[in-house]
Amino acid sequence: MASTPTPPPLGALLVFQPLKRRHCADCRGGPLSLLVLEEGAPRCLDCADLGHLVFLPRGDAALTRRSREASALWAVVVRFNRRRGRYERQGVLVEEAALALAEERCLADAEARRRRRVRDARRRAAEDVRFTEAFAREIRRLFPGCPAGRAETVAAHAAMRGSGRVGRSAAGRALSPDAVAAAVRASIRHTETPYDQLLMNGVPRSEARRRIAESVETVLREWRLREAA
Repeated sequence: MASTPTPPPLGALLVFQPLKRRHCADCRGGPLSLLVLEEGAPRCLDCADLGHLVFLPRGDAALTRRSREASALWAVVVRFNRRRGRYERQGVLVEEAALALAEERCLADAEARRRRRVRDARRRAAEDVRFTEAFAREIRRLFPGCPAGRAETVAAHAAMRGSGRVGRSAAGRALSPDAVAAAVRASIRHTETPYDQLLMNGVPRSEARRRIAESVETVLREWRLREAA
């Protein structure tokens, strides 16, 4: 450690992870995994009156913050990075009771977050049900000849959250007639025409759509004009 400069003050006690084998200047114990520099001399944690602290690695900001807040005595653990030419934080030393308390609080927060996720999921599910029902009603309004149950099937498919389908677009969420018609058209394309078979036979998508376009429009006209049975 003597070959590397002492890092600037970090507003807390500093403990080092040495890069070389070091022994305590007082008790001669070692090699030390952690040490404190006092007047340039390395000392083990016990000789530096920090032996009762426990190491908390970096990585959990909330746990670190709460552990520090609950600990009457704590220290920052650093290690010199030769490649970057600087000291980097590795974690903190805190009182064991403080760490335990911080863990309890973080677990309580995790449970609160879990409950919030459950509530949010239920809320989104309810919103999805209402939106799907509204989408189906709009299909039936625009296409009164749509077969029984088909509007619900088309709406459920088009409005699936995270699908990227037309029902989740801005126009779809606004129940735009064009968006609703696009969802119905897509359903007819796959169900009432040989579109899928054409794709499986290697027909390019644009050509497959051209071939079945008139059939799709015919079904759309029938559904618009004919009253559902």
